[in-house]
Amino acid sequence: MSYAPASRLVEELRDRIAHLEGSVSRKALVLPFGVPDVDERLPGGGLAYGALHEIAGGGAGTIDGAAAALFAAGIAARAKGKVLWCLTRPDLFAPALSQAGLHPDRVIYCEADKEEDVLASMEEGLSFGGLAAVVGELVRLPMTASRRLQLAAEKTGTLGLVVRRWRRQTEASDYGQPTASTTRWRISTLPSEPLPVAGVGRARWLAELMRVKAGQCAEFELGACDAEGRVCLLPLSSNGSDTSAWRGSRVG
Repeated sequence: MSYAPASRLVEELRDRIAHLEGSVSRKALVLPFGVPDVDERLPGGGLAYGALHEIAGGGAGTIDGAAAALFAAGIAARAKGKVLWCLTRPDLFAPALSQAGLHPDRVIYCEADKEEDVLASMEEGLSFGGLAAVVGELVRLPMTASRRLQLAAEKTGTLGLVVRRWRRQTEASDYGQPTASTTRWRISTLPSEPLPVAGVGRARWLAELMRVKAGQCAEFELGACDAEGRVCLLPLSSNGSDTSAWRGSRVG
């Protein structure tokens, strides 16, 4: 009778333990941005899989949420597999998501009449476990609902992204309320990257990491997502002229 080497038995035992623990092992996985200055501010060096992450627009983008949606699309684009996008407002522009790296062939759209249905669809998608990411557009995210989504994400290791969109500027104060999300971001548009010739340069964002578990808040001036969903770090503005409009309309 032949016996497997001890090293192989140990490896098989580790694999079985990892399979049984499931969400515990997956929870440690992260999706890095590929920008060291950003990744070093995030525990594990990137956005945690098996976790919920909130993204909102700042300034003039508080209501339309365009920059926030593109930021979420870039994150989802860098994850492997299909993406479920749940929403109530039928104004999502698929070509823009494609320019941010999220090709329409990868996206499953789920349009609902009520936000309660969006939450239910997100929870179902996160619990399924066969998706790269689940994105949901929401006005409100109560603590109880966020906990349910967080637990569903932990169970399968799926990436959960909530794009917060408000109908009125004053409603954005709700973003200060606590949730179970692992990170909370605010994405504001800045003047595009200057070019040495006439034309429009790469779109720029001010990305505020407003909350991160086991980490510190930070701000970054980023070049918007490219065709592969990747952002880049841009030099801080040398003067206040570029960001004065944003600073004057800052929300929250």
